[in-house]
Amino acid sequence: MGRVRALQRDPLQFVTELTRTYGDITFVRLLTLPIFLVNRPDFIQQVLQVHHRNYNKDNFDYRFLRPLLGNGLLTNNGASWLQQRRLIQPMFHRQRLAAFGELMTEATQAMLDHWERHVAQKDVVDVAVEMRQLTLRIIGQTLFSHDLSAEVTTIGHAITAANDYLVTPFPPLFVPTPRNHRMRAALRSLDALVADLITAHRQSQHDTPDLLSMLIGVRDEETREGMPDRQIRDEVITLLLAGHETTAVALSWTWYLLAQHQECAQQLHEEVDAILGGRLPTVTDLPNLPYSRMIIEESLRLYPPAWMFSRNALVDDELGGYPIKAGSTILLCPYTTHRHPAFWERPEVFEPLRFTAERIAARPHYAYFPFGGGPRLCIGNEFAMMEAQVILVMVAQRYRLRLGTDARVEPEARITLRPRGGVPMTLERRG
Repeated sequence: MGRVRALQRDPLQFVTELTRTYGDITFVRLLTLPIFLVNRPDFIQQVLQVHHRNYNKDNFDYRFLRPLLGNGLLTNNGASWLQQRRLIQPMFHRQRLAAFGELMTEATQAMLDHWERHVAQKDVVDVAVEMRQLTLRIIGQTLFSHDLSAEVTTIGHAITAANDYLVTPFPPLFVPTPRNHRMRAALRSLDALVADLITAHRQSQHDTPDLLSMLIGVRDEETREGMPDRQIRDEVITLLLAGHETTAVALSWTWYLLAQHQECAQQLHEEVDAILGGRLPTVTDLPNLPYSRMIIEESLRLYPPAWMFSRNALVDDELGGYPIKAGSTILLCPYTTHRHPAFWERPEVFEPLRFTAERIAARPHYAYFPFGGGPRLCIGNEFAMMEAQVILVMVAQRYRLRLGTDARVEPEARITLRPRGGVPMTLERRG
């Protein structure tokens, strides 16, 4: 119980102290659950890639996510998951991503134009809220052909309620506590939102080639039956929440880090000015803006939105001579692995040039895994990186972001690694 309370009180401190005290693989029992915290890249690679069939997601944390996400791509397992993955994967092929670039640019341009009012009034802006609203608009337009930016409050309440529920998932959801009431209310709001999306798509006379149209139109090869509405709901909510929240969190930390390292911000401005010369970026410009991508990668290293995730051992296995019994939970923690001093020099320091091609090649592959790895590598990883780079470059063209003088930004480890209380900043128009 003491360990459970320590984990609830400060999850980052809990996993950091375990790693510093016991090394790269640590056994701990939380209540009746046998858990291994794993931090060595070759062990991580074995779990996620080499022996991936020995592990699945049928463990406690994903079970607690199912009331929110249902049986969507993130929480499903086995043959059903593989079928879902194959169905959804075409939406994230490179040709499709290139077509999304213009929508990302238009949405970001609209946000930047709106920011002019904040500049004129010298407002303090919470960029964490701004990034959530922007990424929600982008995910809505690209995958569902619908502007969802007005729904940021509804979706934000759902994520907050889910965070509260996961921190202390007892008593179960059916028990009428205030916390459970908030969670059920959030679920009803999300369900209504998605039901409206599905209904609007079915009534639409336009054949929009988006994800929702594809899910509605898919037919079983044998029965010719369509996907049940409940399964469509689960896929939509999974991609809606994961697709906007993680990128928004990554960008929030990026602005925070750049505000603290003005020399890196200046180098970003110089790269953007030299390559673009004031014109809007296109997807084809992104490879010519390597420093902007390195900034995002370094931000993901220090503050990975998916800061920890887990696997359930289906059979007995072994990691570096340590026996792993079937039924054990493996915790994989990008937050601690990304700060491992054996693989990262001065690991607490923000240094984008760690991500030159030469330095990447010199590190073990799984010393860095912000999007997971193996067959269950995040399906939207390239979408997210492209989106984050487009937004970073466009903001850097027009503004400098300054951290509020009294701002105290700290990480809050829940479902994602959000900045607690947001990131208050002032906007300064570039000359």
